[in-house]
Amino acid sequence: MLNNAVVVVAGGAGLLGRSFARCIAGQGGHAVVADLDSKAAARVAKDVASTHPGRVEAATLDITDTGSVSALIAGTRKRHGRIDAVVNSAYPRNRNYGRKLEEVTYEDFCANVNLHLGGYFLVAQQFGLFFRAQGGGNIINMASIYGTMPPRFEVYAGTPMTMPVEYAAIKSAIIQLTRYFAQYFKGDRIRVNSLSPGGIRDKQPEAFLRAYSAHCGAKGMLEPTDITGALLFLLSNASEYMTGQNLVVDDGFSL
Repeated sequence: MLNNAVVVVAGGAGLLGRSFARCIAGQGGHAVVADLDSKAAARVAKDVASTHPGRVEAATLDITDTGSVSALIAGTRKRHGRIDAVVNSAYPRNRNYGRKLEEVTYEDFCANVNLHLGGYFLVAQQFGLFFRAQGGGNIINMASIYGTMPPRFEVYAGTPMTMPVEYAAIKSAIIQLTRYFAQYFKGDRIRVNSLSPGGIRDKQPEAFLRAYSAHCGAKGMLEPTDITGALLFLLSNASEYMTGQNLVVDDGFSL
């Protein structure tokens, strides 16, 4: 589906990023696994290359640093002559992230919004300007169902988990940021969309999984591979005239 498209996956060594990179390579694209953890990025690239040789590479990226983003763009363009798309899928947060509302300090709230939302802004800004000069491109921002709906706090009952207030603020803002960028670059052959998955299975307590799944249609918590079809759609020409949209994949949880 991707016909040798060069796709940068920001946060490519993460839970979703790893699955995205494998999918991109498997569908004929070239995945650039870009991550702050350069060793983890190299491991992911090596793993993907074992089944899709020549279709993946690792790169270092700090989404909160303009110089790092610019260097990644310049290096990738030098090696491949172009960049077709970027997937904003990093998940930066500080050590206090994930606390309940009563325990979140102003400083931590601002720090996490700056890291995550600010980083997504910077990547979208720098790639958007590059794509404009190049004559086109594709930006996909990873948002969340919790950017579209209020939390269901009851699914966390009896567990140490919660739905972080920073996450709600960040992901809802990412969806609006997507619309802003789509409108700003309208006419520049740049598409900007967001993808909002439901919960992704990642060693959560069984009580939470049962409560969460009760709101779903068939599967409940999703695996990273359950999101890749929607990503491929947004990356491919099948969504050629789609921009400024938020695509939800959540097995009905948000209904």
